[in-house]
Amino acid sequence: MRLLASLRLPMFDRYILHQLLIALVATTGGLAALIWLTQSLRFVSLVVDRGLSLGVFLQLTGLLIPSFVAVILPITTFVVVQFIYHRLAGDREIVVMRAAGMSSFALAKPGMICALIATVACYLLNLWIVPAAYHSFRQNEFKIRNKMAAFMLQEGVFTNISNNLTVYIRSKDHNGVLKGILVEDARQPDNKATILAESGNIVIINDKPQVVLLNGSREVIDKRTGRLNVLNFKRNTIDLSSNKEQAARLKDATEMSLYELLHPNAQEVFDRDYGKLAVEAHRRLTSPLTIFSFTMVALVSVLRGSFARYGNILRPLGAIFTIVGLMSLILIIQNIATRNMIFIPFIWVVAITPGIVASFILFIPELKSKTDKPIPLSSLQKGR
Repeated sequence: MRLLASLRLPMFDRYILHQLLIALVATTGGLAALIWLTQSLRFVSLVVDRGLSLGVFLQLTGLLIPSFVAVILPITTFVVVQFIYHRLAGDREIVVMRAAGMSSFALAKPGMICALIATVACYLLNLWIVPAAYHSFRQNEFKIRNKMAAFMLQEGVFTNISNNLTVYIRSKDHNGVLKGILVEDARQPDNKATILAESGNIVIINDKPQVVLLNGSREVIDKRTGRLNVLNFKRNTIDLSSNKEQAARLKDATEMSLYELLHPNAQEVFDRDYGKLAVEAHRRLTSPLTIFSFTMVALVSVLRGSFARYGNILRPLGAIFTIVGLMSLILIIQNIATRNMIFIPFIWVVAITPGIVASFILFIPELKSKTDKPIPLSSLQKGR
């Protein structure tokens, strides 16, 4: 009980921290929902045209939300700290607390605690939740698109199932029976075939769409003789899935774990991608640290400097332009480090240095004023 009592924050810290956390959750959640809405539009066709259920659509696109939150969390933390502290300054609450003897560190402590909480959450997202969620998303998307190949066939349209497989159907009745089928199969470059059939049905076998063709022919041109070989059949089955892609789906950098990024499998990664994977690993480790740097920039813009009766718009604008410049610099360095890995340490420098510099600007003047405080004359007289 004594330990819990000692860890209990003062009322002022709880008052500001409560506002910060509520605003952070609301802002991050709202912005993530907006990004999810815009990004999920590219999957709407699976619901409208391919018959995918709404539940599966929400489950699939919902796996993208953790990656959105991880990207916007440093920005929303800066915006929330800047807004809440600026409002407190506008309501004269900061002035009252300074008059009560509170130091800049005491005033900044709730903001730094909020940044610490956001940093821990961002590390959980970057190192665990986002890779797992995005891996599930890629797997489900691949399976769904593979299964939906059966529903992609439209009447009177040449449908590209893959880069080397095209299917045309003249009509489809209410029972799902296909009429007038033409298939251009180039999955075997040395044995390209054109298949014609009077009718057919689509079936799903082992999660793979297949079309059963009835009463047709298979036409193949012999490259050696140049003759057209025609094989008539009463029943034939064609697999509409891409076996090559099914067997070896390369992982995206986003779905790899931190260990896989730092120690990639040489058989699964091209030489040109090593820099990309290394930058992604260090980005996951450094992006949470930018939360502290961005927060300290916001705190300096509000707590440093004299109070203005009618507000001061220059300091918030300066903080905003500083954050925009830092984000641009981070992206530039990451792009350069992808091609030349010697620049990877600069990713850490840009992530950490602004927070250290802002801390010095905010706290050092007060520490110096305390150490340089003049000795009272009475104490000197007593010493004599």
